[in-house]
Amino acid sequence: MKILRRKADLRAVTRSWRSAGETIGVVPTMGALHAGHLSLVEAACARADRVIVTLFVNPRQFNSPEDLAKYPRTEESDAEKLAPFAVDVLYIPEPEEIYPEGFATTVSVAGVSEGLCGAARPGHFDGVATVVTKLLLQSDADFAFFGEKDYQQLQVVRRLAVDLDIPVEIVGCPTVREEDGLAMSSRNQRLGPKGRAAAPAMRAALEEAAHALVGGASAEGALDIARQALTAAGYEQIDYLELRADPGLLPVSTLDGPARLFAAAWMDGVRLIDNLPVAAA
Repeated sequence: MKILRRKADLRAVTRSWRSAGETIGVVPTMGALHAGHLSLVEAACARADRVIVTLFVNPRQFNSPEDLAKYPRTEESDAEKLAPFAVDVLYIPEPEEIYPEGFATTVSVAGVSEGLCGAARPGHFDGVATVVTKLLLQSDADFAFFGEKDYQQLQVVRRLAVDLDIPVEIVGCPTVREEDGLAMSSRNQRLGPKGRAAAPAMRAALEEAAHALVGGASAEGALDIARQALTAAGYEQIDYLELRADPGLLPVSTLDGPARLFAAAWMDGVRLIDNLPVAAA
């Protein structure tokens, strides 16, 4: 596995792969890799001839300088975790490779970015869309792999790839969970012991709400019970708990087609998110 830090070096490598007729898969990450990320890497290795993993902590998608400062930087251990996989390149660009002096362009995706994390974190998805666009173009990938845990992000990326005519297939991969049901996230390591023990209540609350909806309960009633469950478990603040159409992510009040439940709430000062598909009976 080569470690590259300049886009010119990355493009030289991808040009040679293209000349050989090989397909390219990319897994964009911000590092602090865990089993969820590695499942994306495994999917990429199974699908593409060549695989690039990117590691870039993108400042433009953080709403808080404090949150950005706290985000773990674990480049050495990340490289070690990738060693067992058939990864060809670990691309760790310097900030100026992504945002050179004079950079003045922002990619903004309407519709699917609105509400949910888009409302709770203003500007977040502009930062995500901009950096992902850059990474897709720099990697020249045929396939790009994203986890369904960040389902709204996945839909934003799919939309920008279509709208900007980027010739890449966006592949969504299932959420990887801890044994107790908590969705894997780099943020989980910031939870204290009590918070970590209580955090799986988010998944349980979503499952209970999904069961109620399929059984004929109203969205308002099912979501109210889920809110009570999160509060009782010790979640300090609920940013949102909503039922949205899938994949358009428009708000819905009744379960009359494919939909997803979405939740974001704070535990131990850490913002956790999750989602769960719900299908009408």
